[in-house]
Amino acid sequence: MDEQEIQKKRRENEEQATAQRARILSLPYLDTRQFEENIPLVHGLLTKQEMHNDFILPLQKGGEGEHFQFMVTSQTPRSVIDQKRKYYNDRGEHADFFLITDSAYKVFILRYDPPQETHYDDITIAGEGDSETIASVSKVLNEVSTDKVFDYLLDQADKLGASDIHIENLRDEIRLRMRVDGLLHPVAKISRDRYRVFMGELSSRAGISTAATTPQSGHMQKDIFANGSSHLLNIRVEMIPTMYGQDAVLRLFNFDESLLNLDLLGLGKEERAEINEVISHPRGLVLMVGPTGSGKSTTLYSIINALNTTDRKIITLEDPIEYGITGISQIPINTTEGGSFADGLRSVLRLDPDVVMVGEIRDADTARTAIQASITGHLVLSSFHANSTSAAFSRMIDMIGTNPIFSSSVRLVIAQRLVRKLADNKEAYKPDEATMKYIRRVFEGVPPEVLASHNINLDDVTLYKPVASEEIPFGYKGRDVIMEQLVVTEEIQKFIRGDVSDVNTDAIEKAAKKSGMLTLEQKGVIAALEGRTTLDEVSRVI
Repeated sequence: MDEQEIQKKRRENEEQATAQRARILSLPYLDTRQFEENIPLVHGLLTKQEMHNDFILPLQKGGEGEHFQFMVTSQTPRSVIDQKRKYYNDRGEHADFFLITDSAYKVFILRYDPPQETHYDDITIAGEGDSETIASVSKVLNEVSTDKVFDYLLDQADKLGASDIHIENLRDEIRLRMRVDGLLHPVAKISRDRYRVFMGELSSRAGISTAATTPQSGHMQKDIFANGSSHLLNIRVEMIPTMYGQDAVLRLFNFDESLLNLDLLGLGKEERAEINEVISHPRGLVLMVGPTGSGKSTTLYSIINALNTTDRKIITLEDPIEYGITGISQIPINTTEGGSFADGLRSVLRLDPDVVMVGEIRDADTARTAIQASITGHLVLSSFHANSTSAAFSRMIDMIGTNPIFSSSVRLVIAQRLVRKLADNKEAYKPDEATMKYIRRVFEGVPPEVLASHNINLDDVTLYKPVASEEIPFGYKGRDVIMEQLVVTEEIQKFIRGDVSDVNTDAIEKAAKKSGMLTLEQKGVIAALEGRTTLDEVSRVI
């Protein structure tokens, strides 16, 4: 029996009990279920205070020769009914009273006196040293009603485009911060009472305990309604006990399947062509590398979406599943409870997939299994923790040793970062000599035709700085992908096979640059020269 049927049965039982009660009280019983949502309301007979205090509601307004009709409940004082009856009798009129259920009363009282909708101010991100904004947001968060405060926080985080919400226990207060465009910003200081409300709601929705003494992970979803449309917010919850209490980080994934699209990542023509070339082949290994929060998952999902056609079977192994995508089989791997990507991968290969995505290669067993899968007719996509593409090769060789099979399986390694994007009202300026010296050093050895393809003239360089405004307080709006792509050539394969004795990150990078690869730093400086971001932002991220 579903929830709707259970509620229907409860209401039926309540109506039957009220009908019996009506006979005891010598009052006619009224079943309002057929009309309680749409019968016209009668105004002017009773005040709202009377309706609330005496559990009495007007049903029909009489006139000369007509009866006034009221609805009452078993909680209505008998003296109130007698007083009303006497009042109308003394005027030569009549008043009738009908007994209704408490459920019917609740429906009618909400129509007669609907709750006032309170509109709270939007959360504003505070600038450096801006204690007034923090105090203002703190006041609002402490005023929002208990049943709405958690949803209000999630709605506001989504409106700000935040990727994380951090709830942190300090010695004297609870600090609330949000990560917007990659940077953490203080938002508010909340009371212990409000903190308990947050954590209680969080534990209930995400299925975790506020009393645990070990780190926990949870997951929840929320529908966000704004501007006449809605979208699903996926929320990954990480909670850990600290010196002063349970700290929580909520990672927000604004799920919109249509946005998981390679065309929307802002890739250059060369980058897109290299990805298209590799994923057009039926087998091989593609690795995404970068730190947490660098957009690896979004790029991997966008590649999966590009491959998601009816003639391909696609399976993903994830810990946890961050986006649900129509048309592919997604398998959760709970590594905290003994699950293994390697075991999961061996199992799903029996299902004859064309494409497999492994959430992360963390150990030699998973690495070897992924490599084996990629040379037996499967395209394998995965993420790997490393700072750059060259470092990824170096780390992988350290993990599994020099490996001829690995050299023939890996086809492309992508390293990426997310930099904040300059808003349109940016300000142009000419760099000083020290900055020019740095830019020339970054592009040392890059062929002139490559610079020319990006419209870069090192004799006439313009850079840009952010301009703050009321709408855009930091001068940045959104984020841009900076991507380093190492296509595995014959020269790179020599390192993996063990043909080269000196296998290290610098040597691999030098060989890759010789083959035409632009590094993350070079791509970042190009983005700054094109006016998409700033050198400070490139320095912060890369």
